[in-house]
Amino acid sequence: MTDNVENLVLEHLKSLRNELRDFRTRHDQDMDDLKYRLTSIERGQASMKHETADHYENYVRQQVSLDQVIKRLERIERRLELSEN
Repeated sequence: MTDNVENLVLEHLKSLRNELRDFRTRHDQDMDDLKYRLTSIERGQASMKHETADHYENYVRQQVSLDQVIKRLERIERRLELSEN
């Protein structure tokens, strides 16, 4: 009788060990997948930040050009005595 009980306990322990191993395997795979997806999101966010910086750089460059055009126009108006200043 005790042999049967011991065998039964051993079988349950083996089953639990196998289930735990399977769980760990699935858990590790899920974690790897989550890490990969998080890395993809971070890359996308970095790309968007880079694009935003590029757009802002273009905006600043246009503002500088516009300021130069306005300055030249004001100088031309003064020379032609078209401005009220």
